[in-house]
Amino acid sequence: MVDRRTFIAGSAAAADAASSGGGASARDNPIPQRKLGRTNEMVSCIGLGGAHIGRVPDAAASARLIHAAIDRGITFLDNSWDYNDGKSEEWMGAALAQGGYRQRVFLMTKVDGRDKATATKQLDESLRRLKTDRLDLWQFHEVVRSNDPTRIFAPGGAYEAAVEAQRAGKIRYIGFTGHKKPAIHLEMLALAEEHGWTPDTVQMPVNVLDPHYDSFVRQVMPELVRRDIGVIGMKTFGDPHIYDAVTKAKLATPQEMLRFSLSQPTSVVVTGINTTELLDQAVAVATDFAPMTEAEMSELLERTRPLGITGQHQMMKIGFEFDSTHEHPEWLGPGGEQGLIPGQ
Repeated sequence: MVDRRTFIAGSAAAADAASSGGGASARDNPIPQRKLGRTNEMVSCIGLGGAHIGRVPDAAASARLIHAAIDRGITFLDNSWDYNDGKSEEWMGAALAQGGYRQRVFLMTKVDGRDKATATKQLDESLRRLKTDRLDLWQFHEVVRSNDPTRIFAPGGAYEAAVEAQRAGKIRYIGFTGHKKPAIHLEMLALAEEHGWTPDTVQMPVNVLDPHYDSFVRQVMPELVRRDIGVIGMKTFGDPHIYDAVTKAKLATPQEMLRFSLSQPTSVVVTGINTTELLDQAVAVATDFAPMTEAEMSELLERTRPLGITGQHQMMKIGFEFDSTHEHPEWLGPGGEQGLIPGQ
C-alpha cells in the first residue's frame, strides 16, 4: 500500500496531467476531456451513469436528460445489461437512436455472465436494447466474488466471449468493474497478465471515504496508472450513503466530493444523474475543475478520516445492496450461485 504522502502527491500530479492534456477547448466543449488509458480515446471527465438514467419517470424524460447531457459536453455513457431489468439500456438506446446522438458518444455497458455462452447472449441483448451494432467498451460487471476472476478466465469463460466479440467487431475495448474488495481487483489483474491481456479499463469506487478503509484508490489505482489502464471512477456519493453521511456531518460539500474524485488519476468519473439539478451540478464542477492541491487534499482527508475508518458508510464494500448478482446469481450463468461474496 502506498503511504499517505505518496498517495496525495501522486494523485495531485496525475490529475494535473489529466486536466491539461489534449482535450477539446472550452469553447468547443465546456467539459474537459481526458485520455482513456492507453486507448488514445478522449472522453469527458464526467460520465453519465446508466443506473440512474433508468430511474426517471419515463422513456421520454430519460431521453431529454440524455440529450441534454450530451449537448452540454458529456460524451462517456455508462450502462449495464442488468440495470433496471434492462430498462436503462432500452431507454438509452432509444435516446441515442434520435438525431445522431449515438455518433457523439463513447458507449459502454457491462455483462454479468461468467461463461462464454451466457456472456455472448447478454451482449447480443445489450446491442439490441442499445440499438447499436458495436459497443465502444464492454466490461465484466461486478467482479466481487472470490472466484469471479478464475471463472471469467476459465476455458469457456466470459473472457473468450469478449475476445471473440472484439474480433467480430461487436466491441472495441474490454475492461472490468467491481466495488467489493481491492484484493479481487488485483487478482483479476494478475490473471489477466497470465493470459497475456491488459484490460483497457477498470471501474472502481473513488470517493472521499475510500482512502480510509480497504482502499481501491490506495491499493488498485497505482497498478492501473503503472500499466496505463483507463481508470473509471464510481461511487463518488455511494448512492447515497456516502453523500448522506458526509454532508450530514458537514465534512464536505457535494462539489468537493466530486472534485476529489476528479482530482485522482481518473480518465472519467461516472456519476448518477436523474434530474436536471444533478446534471447542472456535475457540469458546473467539471467545467470549473482545477485539481486539488496537496494541501487541500490532505485537509479534506483529515476531515473525513473519522467517518471513513470504520467502513460503515461504504455499503458497496460491506453490504449486499449494490451486488445485483447476490439477489440474482442466475444472471452469472450455470453455477452462478457458487462462490461467496465477501461478507456472506
